[in-house]
Order: sequence, then C-alpha cells, then structure tokens
Amino acid sequence: MQRIEAPMRKFPAAEVVDYAIVGVGAAGGVLAQRLARAGFKVLGIEAGPFWDTERDWVSDERGAHELYWNDLRIIGGADPLALGANNSGKGVGGGTVHWAAFTPRFHPSDFRVYTEDGVGADWPISYWDLKPYYELMEREMPVAGPAYFPWGDPHGYTYGPHPLGGIGDVLVRGCSKLGIRTVAGGPVAILSASHGDRPHCIYRGFCLQGCKVGAKASTLITHVPDAIAHGAEIRVHSMVSRIVLRSDGRVDGVLYLDREGKECFQRARAVIVAGYSIETPRLLLNSACPGHAHGLANSSGILGRFLMAQAGNIVAGRFSDLIRMYKAPPAHALSEDFYETDPSRGFARGFAIQTVAPLPISFAKHMMVAAKAWGWGLRRIMMDYNHWATLGLLGEILPWEDNRVELAEEKDQYGIRVARVTFNLHDNDRKMIDFAKQKVEEVLWAAGAETVIQEPRYAHLVGAARTTSPISSSATAASSRRRALRIRGSQFKPWLRAQPTI
Repeated sequence: MQRIEAPMRKFPAAEVVDYAIVGVGAAGGVLAQRLARAGFKVLGIEAGPFWDTERDWVSDERGAHELYWNDLRIIGGADPLALGANNSGKGVGGGTVHWAAFTPRFHPSDFRVYTEDGVGADWPISYWDLKPYYELMEREMPVAGPAYFPWGDPHGYTYGPHPLGGIGDVLVRGCSKLGIRTVAGGPVAILSASHGDRPHCIYRGFCLQGCKVGAKASTLITHVPDAIAHGAEIRVHSMVSRIVLRSDGRVDGVLYLDREGKECFQRARAVIVAGYSIETPRLLLNSACPGHAHGLANSSGILGRFLMAQAGNIVAGRFSDLIRMYKAPPAHALSEDFYETDPSRGFARGFAIQTVAPLPISFAKHMMVAAKAWGWGLRRIMMDYNHWATLGLLGEILPWEDNRVELAEEKDQYGIRVARVTFNLHDNDRKMIDFAKQKVEEVLWAAGAETVIQEPRYAHLVGAARTTSPISSSATAASSRRRALRIRGSQFKPWLRAQPTI
C-alpha cells in the first residue's frame, strides 16, 4: 500500500530550514503537511525508519515489535508505568502506526475540570475552539462511526459505522441488560468503505501491528506523503540530542545523530518538538545550556511534571459461544455513560468502557497476570481463545506533580541521558479504578460470561510538558517567543477518558 514514488526534496547540509519538526508522528506528520502546503521549508526529523508497509510489516503479532519505542527508559514510583508497545511508537507515523484508531472526542467539561469539579486545571481554550478541527480531521482521516453519538457535544459521523463484531455484541448485550447506553461501529479512523486510493477494512485482525491494507489511518499514509509532495523532507534514523540556541537566546537549530552515529547540525528558524510525553521533556531537559540550566522552556520548573496516564484495566470474560474477538476493529463499540463526575460515586471525573481485542500473544500475557496462568493451565486457556471477550475501562487519572519525567544518569545507545519516569496513583485514582473495573465486570456477567477476570493496566500517556496558568506565564509561551515550540499530548492539562490522538 505505502510506497513513496515521487522523489523527496533533500535540503543541503548548510541550508537553513524554516521549520525543523522533531518527531514525525501524529502531530508532527500533520504539521509537516500543513506547513509544507503553506510554502515553508519543512524538515521532519524522525528517530525511526520510514516504513514500507509491504516490505516491513507482516501479519504476525511477534513481527510487530519494531513499531514501538523500546529504547532504554528507567521507571519507578509506587505504581510504575509499562512503557513501549502500549503507548509509544518509533518510525514515521509514530504511535498512529500501531494505535487502535479509536477517535471519540473530548467533552466540553474536559476543558473546565477545575471549575466544574475542583480538581486538575482548566484549559486556556474550550471544546468549542477545537470543534471545527475535530470535524476537519474526522473528514481527512476519515472517521467511520454512528450517525448519532449521544455524549458530550452530541454529533454524528459522515462515514458509516463498521459491522458489529462478536466482542462488540458482548458489550452491547451486557450494557443493554443493565440500562447502559452504547454506540457501535466506531468512531474509529478505519475505512468502512474505500476512500480515495485506500481500500476498506477487510477485518484481518492486525490493526495494532500496522495496517498492511491501508484501511487504518496513520499519518504515514494520510499526511506525510502529501507533505513530501509539497516539498517537505523527512529525515529518518536521526536521533535529535539537543536544541541549540544562539547567543541572543533564540533557537539556532538541532544537533542529531544519523544512522551511522555521526553528529550533525541542522539550522532552523524554528524548532517544533513533537516527541510526545516522554521524549519531549527529555529533549528539552537535555538541551540545558547557559541561561537555561534546568532545560529549555523550564523557567516555571514544571517541565516533566504532571505526567498523566489513562487507567486501562483489561477485564476478560469466557463465554460458551464463540466470540472471535479479532473479527472487527479492536475498538469499535463503547459507552460513555460514566464519563462525567457523579458525586455519589465518591470520586471526581470518570471513565469509558470500550471493546479491546488482544491477539493471542498479548492475550496470553493478560492471562499470565490476571489468571496467574502458566504451563498447562495457560495452554488450556489459550485453547479457548475464541471463547473469550475482553473489555477495557479507560479512566481519567488526575494530574499530580509527583508523576514526572526527569533525566536519569543512564545513557542510551546514542550516549544521550535517558528519561526516568516516576508514577504513583492517588486516592481519587484508586477509587475511580475500583468502581470502573467492578462496573465492567458487571457488564460481562450480564452478557452471559461464565468466568470474569481482570488485569490492572495503563493506556495512553499525556502531559509532562504542560503550560502553567495563566498561559501568559507559561513555559510554552516563553519558549514560543524563542521559536522552540512543543505540540501534541505532552501539553495536555487534565487528562481525559477519550483517546488523545485526534
């Protein structure tokens, strides 16, 4: 599906580009396209490869391991995060290469968390500021989904929903018996019908291993080719080690190591850091220099703090009937009935319930944790793989200052100090998770499950390069005056119960 036939522009070593974008993933890929279309000289610098979907991707779960950012990171805290396959990508397209492509919108309340619920922080913008861009991206990707989505700002989707799979039927059946509203068939950025030169989904089950068909949207196929066609260069296997400032304090460019480990310097009038919640603060901290002893864009001292993850417990149920949960997009049905704060529950904020559909290797790992299965016991469970259904809770873990990204003393293969990631759950987080997993278990029992077990787990990351309040005193505002900007989920203030990518 994905081969770039047109020649790509190559900027000479001494040429000053208008924009150097560090990280060509969800945000970096779209921004590269927009800036190139506007006529700017755009260079996207990516640590990983430029994937050729026909050559590099296989219909094999184990063969997908190179899609993830598996470089050294140090984790700690009372409730440490698992980093890698679940929440970060490496290569052009970044995490959109292996995401489930689930694209529900945030709710208006997500932008007023402190005002409405007394926790977290309000955003400096509102949902209504973002709504036109939601609608734009839902058409560009495009997103398939129900004609009516009842939660938050009720809306519908132009492209029709996907057929309901066995796992979706379990969610809808269980929720219906409990009086819980659901939607099915999306919203998901996977084609339910052909679009342009991209074919529709054939339900082969390998959405999280790189969509070889091209039905699933990723910036690798939706935006980067157009950026290249409009004059952008994508420089791969290039690990940026630091941002360099001029003597007047303005950005001069970036230092990076190429595929052979040679240090190179690229001058740029502006640098945009799109490395997500771990690599963005890591790069800014590693860019400490005279006048910025604690890292760039860190005059407030909060760079790296307020890292957030999403509670992502997996709850699995065994059914007497065949489910075949891989026979549909992994995330294609959900309920957001528990999304908003309900004071009677004893905690602030909430969660969503959605389908998830791990393939056999991932499912076996879940069973090792959730059922303590091993040896013949694990083999016996795996023989019944097609009888299991797995649902996920997506819960909002609040922003806490002690959840943070710092620099460790250890260095990676490039000789760059790696990130130390500390994470702890707090009382509100634990209450939310306990309530949510009990509710998901109830849904599976109501759907007819014979056995129900659950695995504690985290999902998406955001935060760790957020602004302060008010925005005029923020690290982001300070850095933008020097033309070093950071974008994507690293700037999120409170976390949310919807996926952050769109």
